[in-house]
Amino acid sequence: MATAVQTLDISPVGRVEGDLDVRVDIRDGVVVEAYTQAELFRGFEVILRDKDPQAGLVVTPRACGICGASHLTCAAWALDTAWQTEVPRNAILARNIGQLVESLQSMPRHHYGLFMIDMVNENYRHGKFYDEAVRRYAPFTGTNYEIGVTISGKPVEIYALFGGQWPHSSYMVPGGVMCAPTLSDVTRSWSILEYFRTNWLEPVWLGCSMERYEQIKSYDDFMAWLNERPEHADSDLGMYYRISEDVGLMKFGGGLGKYVSWGYIPHEDRYQHPTIDTRQQSVVMKGGVYDAKADKFHPMNQSFTRESTTHGWYDEGSNPVHPFNRTTRPMQSNDRDFSGAYTWCTEVAHEQLGRMEAGPLSRQLIAGGDHGESWQHSDPFILDVYKKMGPSLWLRHFARMHEVVKVYRQIEHCLREFRLNEPFYIKPRERDGQGWGATEAMRGALAHWIEVKGGKISNYQIIAPTTWNVGPHDAQGGRGPIEEALVGTPITNPADPVEVGHVARSFDSCLVCTVHAHDAKSGKELARFRTA
Repeated sequence: MATAVQTLDISPVGRVEGDLDVRVDIRDGVVVEAYTQAELFRGFEVILRDKDPQAGLVVTPRACGICGASHLTCAAWALDTAWQTEVPRNAILARNIGQLVESLQSMPRHHYGLFMIDMVNENYRHGKFYDEAVRRYAPFTGTNYEIGVTISGKPVEIYALFGGQWPHSSYMVPGGVMCAPTLSDVTRSWSILEYFRTNWLEPVWLGCSMERYEQIKSYDDFMAWLNERPEHADSDLGMYYRISEDVGLMKFGGGLGKYVSWGYIPHEDRYQHPTIDTRQQSVVMKGGVYDAKADKFHPMNQSFTRESTTHGWYDEGSNPVHPFNRTTRPMQSNDRDFSGAYTWCTEVAHEQLGRMEAGPLSRQLIAGGDHGESWQHSDPFILDVYKKMGPSLWLRHFARMHEVVKVYRQIEHCLREFRLNEPFYIKPRERDGQGWGATEAMRGALAHWIEVKGGKISNYQIIAPTTWNVGPHDAQGGRGPIEEALVGTPITNPADPVEVGHVARSFDSCLVCTVHAHDAKSGKELARFRTA
């Protein structure tokens, strides 16, 4: 006799914005089917229609209170490509600074405030590191929780020196930036960066110098580092490995096995005359696609992007279209129908290679490829770990932790390369046209498409990391990235399905703090609890 399936509706799943719901079917204590539902219609594409072309510089940074600089970056580069501007090297560096310091603040904020507090869940009370996890990561009272959440505010002090404020600055504009930093600003930025390194990054996060950590190029190198000194094993990065091994986070949450990155950090000497077609060979952190099953790397051109609305609450038809050809038309009714429409998220795919995961793991796998330009950044570490250990929610978050040092080094580069007596802005000439701007927000691949006609925005489209990752089933029944990663997840206690949260938070699903679990058949509420 077949074992009965239990269906849980978990709403919401995240800890920041409360618009991700997840339905999972469980059989014999394991998830066998999953549906991710974006419950909030934001409508930025509708808001921007028929507005002044520069409206995106003000409106889109407010799409998110954590990664507004990433949206501003995309909006500025989209208009630069549409207007065929010239962007001086100082402006490219100043834009990169904003993007990078915002990413740097997001790393400890997510790790301590959103991810590691799961490790104090009572499901793990029998684990050998449970008492240490409570001491370090308990919300508000944990020693490292307090250190990490506090230190996360330091990098955006640098942002404020360049952008005037954080969040929601609009200092990036077509043709450059609306700031002219002084030597005092740059010197103060160095001081803030050094404080971040000496008070947290090296003593707490790594347990060693950045130079020592940068010597790690493989899984074997990492294990040698982990066992080299007690400070390494007791660092937050080392502790994360040990806790994950103990509680089994390396055994589930793998996902689709295909990964996408736009690449990011335009080189200050290689993208001063930006076009859509020249961006990929002009960024320091290379983009692309990694198909892990075939172990092949492919180029990622924006022309390959396709969106479908098979299961979305949109009156647009289900045929895949490129963002330049999409007109956002939301439905007035948004009742959930898991055989029909059940989400505000679209299904995003590569025209030829299909559905993909975005995020730090994608970036680091692609950094290990032998594709791209010879001068672009390369790092084989995470790719080697992937090949030796396979995909998991552990590795997805570990890739994010690994990225901290890289982001720090790029900020150093920007501060070192400013030529303060040279321009930060070249006035552009407004014109009609199509533009595209992309970057890697901390959560993954982000891009804006703009079309300007008659001096106004005729179409504006945003595909965010969450759009890639939270996308629903497609027309062929294929699951989205988080949906696929949830299948196979063990559920210890259906009344407290913390493992579902583990998987979603490994993608940094940016959503809010109260979780309700219901049995879908009986309608009975199994539990109501706060996860933060």
